[in-house]
Amino acid sequence: MAHEHDHDPAHPHEHDRDSAPRWKHDGVRVIPGNRLDANTAQTPGMDRKAAINFARVGAQKLWAGTVTIHANAKTGAHHHGHLESVIYVVSGRARMRWGEHLEFTAEAGPGDFIYVPPYVPHQEINASPTEVLQCVLCRSDGEAVAINLDIEPAEKPEQVLWVDPTHPHGGV
Repeated sequence: MAHEHDHDPAHPHEHDRDSAPRWKHDGVRVIPGNRLDANTAQTPGMDRKAAINFARVGAQKLWAGTVTIHANAKTGAHHHGHLESVIYVVSGRARMRWGEHLEFTAEAGPGDFIYVPPYVPHQEINASPTEVLQCVLCRSDGEAVAINLDIEPAEKPEQVLWVDPTHPHGGV
C-alpha cells in the first residue's frame, strides 16, 4: 500500500538519508543532573540552576531548571510579567502567597505541582524552618522576567485549598 505525504524539508523523516547528521546534534538532548548551570538569575536564600535554556540547548520558548530554597527563606513580592511558571516540589514544603496584598496562601509538598499564571503577584516561601525546599521550575520563555513589587502584605493570609477532581472539597 503506497502512502503519499507532503514532506517539509525543514523536518526530514527518520528514513531520509541526510537526516541523521542534523538530528544527531539538533535532536533530543539529555542534561545530566550534575551538570546544571548556576550562571543564572539568583535570589538571596535561593539557588537556581538552569538545565534547559537558549544558551545550553537552543530552547526558544521555555526555561527549565532547579531551585533550592534555604530553610525559612522567602522571596519578596513579585510577578513574572507575561510568563507562565510551573513549580514541581521534589522535597520539602512550599508555601505560596499571592494576590494584590498576598492575601491568599496554599502549601505544596513532594510530588505536587504549582502553577503561577502571568502577572500574578506572589511570594515563594520555604515553609520549613529547618529543611531545604527542592523544586523543578519551568517557565514559558527563556527570558528572565521578575518584577519586584512594593506592596503591603496582608497580616493573616486567607488559606486556599487545592480543588481538583480528586479533592472536590479542597485539600492541603
